[in-house]
Formats: sequence, C-alpha cells, structure tokens
Amino acid sequence: MSSLFPALAGTPAPHPALRFGDRSLTYAELATAAAALAPRLRDAGRVAVWATPTLETAVGVVAALLAGVPAVPLNPKSGESELGHIVRDSAPTLTLTAPGTELPAALGELERVDIDVEELRGQGGPHAFEDISPDSPALVVYTSGTTGPPKGAVIPRRAIATTLDALADAWQWTEDDVLVHALPLFHVHGLILGILGPLRRGGAVRHLGRFDTEGVARELSSGATMLFGVPTMYHRIAEALPTDPALAKALAGARLLVSGSAALPVHDHERIAAATGRRVIERYGMTETLMNTSVRADGEPRAGTVGVPLPGVELRLVEDDGTPLTAYDGESVGEIQVRGPNLFTEYLNRPDATAAAFTPDGWFRTGDMAVRDPDGYVRIVGRKATDLIKSGGYKIGAGEIENALLEHPGVREAAVTGEPDPDLGERVVAWIVPADHQSPPPADELASHVATRLAPHKRPRTVHYLTALPRNDMGKIMKRALRTHD
Repeated sequence: MSSLFPALAGTPAPHPALRFGDRSLTYAELATAAAALAPRLRDAGRVAVWATPTLETAVGVVAALLAGVPAVPLNPKSGESELGHIVRDSAPTLTLTAPGTELPAALGELERVDIDVEELRGQGGPHAFEDISPDSPALVVYTSGTTGPPKGAVIPRRAIATTLDALADAWQWTEDDVLVHALPLFHVHGLILGILGPLRRGGAVRHLGRFDTEGVARELSSGATMLFGVPTMYHRIAEALPTDPALAKALAGARLLVSGSAALPVHDHERIAAATGRRVIERYGMTETLMNTSVRADGEPRAGTVGVPLPGVELRLVEDDGTPLTAYDGESVGEIQVRGPNLFTEYLNRPDATAAAFTPDGWFRTGDMAVRDPDGYVRIVGRKATDLIKSGGYKIGAGEIENALLEHPGVREAAVTGEPDPDLGERVVAWIVPADHQSPPPADELASHVATRLAPHKRPRTVHYLTALPRNDMGKIMKRALRTHD
C-alpha cells in the first residue's frame, strides 16, 4: 500500500484528500476507513465496485488496493447484456457499493458489501498490511468493446505507480495541487488519473459529481489548481466564456488545464486561450497503456498535439507491415506502438487477444495512427480501424480534416470517415452538425474550405448533415454508428 500512496502510510495528516459535493475525507479519515474495510476483502479473488461518482467508490477502490485484491470498476449506466458479460468474465466474489443503492439483476448472485463511510471513518487507526508485489493486478478495467464484447485489461500496480509518477514529472504535480473534475470513475481518466493521482501525490481532489461550468468556476476560484476534462466539457467551457467573465477569470488562475480521452478540436483550444490567456494541454493514453505522452507543463502547449513520450515510455510509429518509420517529418503517418512499465499485463481470459496485441519483442500495438514532428511532438490523426483513410494513394488522417472543418463558422460539430470508392479506393466523407440547421454550409463550400487549408486530396467528397453526432459516455464520437446513417 505504501508504495502506491505514501500519504496514507504511517500517521496520515488531517488535511483534505477527497471531496464529493459537501462530503469529504481527510487523509487520516481515508486511511482509517479504507483500512477498516480492507480485511473484509482480503479473501476475495476480485471485487466489483459499483463506480458511482461518490466517496464510497473512492474508499472501496483504495481499500481493495490496500488489501491487494483486484478491483473491477463497473459503469452504472451499462446495459444488462454488457454488465452480465463483465460479471461473468471477471467473476468477482462480491460487490462494493453505497448503502441503499439498487443494483441490477446481473449482480444479484454476488455478496454485497455496503460501504458506510461514516461508520468506517470512526473505526480506529490504520492497520498494517504486508507489502504487495508491483506486478500484482490492481484493477481490471473493461474496454469500450467497439469491435465485440468488452475485454478486461488487467492493470498491475507498477503501471499505476509509474504512470502517475511520470505525469508528476511532466505536469510538475505536487502535494500542493488541488484537482477538480467531473469524470466518471469506471475509466482510467477519472479513476486512476483523477482519484488515485492526487492521492499518490498527497494532494486533494474535488469531484463535481455532474459537470457544469459554474462548478468549475467556483472550485478554481476557491483553491483548486488543476482541471481535468474531456473535449465535450472544454467545448462547453469555450461556448460559455464570452458571456461568463467569472469563468474566464477562474480558468486564467488555474495552474494546469488538461484535456484527454479524445482529441480537443483546435478551434476550442484557440477560443479558450483567447478568452483566458491559458492553454489547455493534451495527453494521450488508453486503457491498456495508461498514459503514453503529454504536453509538459514546462513545454510548448502546441494545439492539436499530445506532446512527447512520458519518462519511461518508448514510442515508435510503424508502417502497415510493422517496419518502423525512420524519419519524423510531421507528415508521414504510422501506427503508434509503445513499450514500457505503463502497460497492462493481459486481457483477462483472452490469451489470443493478448498475444495479438503485442509484437514478439514486446511493443503494444495501439491501433492509433499519428505523425511525429522532428522535435518529438506527437499528433494523433485517428484510429487505424476507423480514422485512417487511404484515398488516391494517400494516407489521410480523419482528425486533421475534422479540425479544419471546425474552423468553418457554419460548423458546430464534425466527424470524418472513409467509404469505398471505385476510383480512389476510399473517399473522404464528412458528417456535419451545422451551427444553423436552417442554413447549413453547402458541401462544395466545405470541400473548398478543407482543400485550401490542408490539401486538395483531403477535401470531403460527400457531406452528410446531422442534428447531433453519436458519442459515448467519455465524449468520443462513435464512428461505427455514423455508418448506419448512410
């Protein structure tokens, strides 16, 4: 335990650790509560955590880590089929949840342990537990399952520790930082970075519960120093800034604004910077790798990039045949492969998928396509399966076209895909949510707009107009769903 959270070892301090709404725990109270719960978990093979944005979820995960028992965070919004698959696949022996929570039928066969924070925080001092191997599994986090049932990525303790320490180096993250966010706690972003990150540093986290710009302004104006969010949140911030001087002032006073889980459009970067004088920085990671790259706090916050590899992370771009790119020129597209202590151990119960995910010499195939500038900055251009378009002999990344489209004043949202074309192989297709649905920008105008900003071969050949883009709970556009609109 001490290797993950030094601030909870020994005699923890009485300063703030966690706050959810008007409920909070100091480090001393968190250590007491988690240590009181941990003995009830020690004989469990795995524990499911009903991961609502509450103190109970945070205490449950910390207790499981204290006990050395892998935790499986569950999305409370999961459908019956998906939840049933995760429970069968991970086979937890009990479920941790807040008292009074109504759990779905998929969890009905499991022993239930209610986390009564008020009772646990009064149960005496912390208990000592033996050291736990850094290679022991800490969490089993299920992927989004866009190409089949979700797979459980087994994340070892060493991956959590090395990722959070690398981010501390990149972001100059210390015990004096207070993080505010409203991210869900069943993903890497909200749980590992957003809860375990502050706890490893000895700092504090304030969770908003539900995102709103008023909450962001309030917390950043009253001691919070860092904001974590996804592009949807920063888009709402950008929309609100022109008429909300209090929000602009609060953001201007923040030490660090971080966006992740999907690309933040350059247009929103620029709007936030213009209104606040502060640049949002981006980082890049995924469930299986935790964090791979980031713009550094002391580096250039270059909009549209995810920065440079974190300490300890090896990163390369490869051709379709696996040959590494030999020169980084900011234009050549390759698949990102990474290697380092930040990687997951395996897909639970899926040795075939685990083997297929790695090269023989240990590089993880991310499936993400990128270009890399000569100075090492990485720019993601999309997923290999959905965002790499091969048109007329060119490799085209959807992301840069989406950014170009979003610079058009008549475009509110944009997504780009490829579809078969008898002449080009694939043609570029744009899916547009117009700023004014009564008067959408013409397709030829959008094509010309892209061609003059990027290159003629990157212009959309087909344009579809929608009222909204389909997104998942992290704000990522679900491009496979777009194709059903055709």
